[in-house]
Amino acid sequence: MAGGDKLRLIVVTPERTLLDEPVAALRFPLYDGDIGILPGRIPLVGRLGTGELRITAAAGATSYFIDGGFAQVLGSTVTLLTNRAVPSKEISAADAEKQLAEVLARVAKTDEETTAKQVDQQRARKMLNLAQKSNS
Repeated sequence: MAGGDKLRLIVVTPERTLLDEPVAALRFPLYDGDIGILPGRIPLVGRLGTGELRITAAAGATSYFIDGGFAQVLGSTVTLLTNRAVPSKEISAADAEKQLAEVLARVAKTDEETTAKQVDQQRARKMLNLAQKSNS
């Protein structure tokens, strides 16, 4: 187990390393539910889900919308490899509503299209919820 009272969070997207900073705690979605990480956490490898990455640091709390990938906790380092990470304050509720409307209007004709529509709908709803929460 890791000791100390700080974690090192590294968030990597296909384009760049978005974050590499000390944090006190964080919460993020795994494929099958949310998980909170505090210093001293046992090692973990998991599949990321879609939703809010909530970070608690000395400067305060921040959040990001993340979209799938993988998580690793090893010692005091938490590494998130994600397809997309967008600061919640940069998410437009109007754009998220438009995206949700487009997904809902899409007609699915096969099982694969139905599954893809459901995943896209869930992603759009989570993004909209985070945008509304950030702008409140």
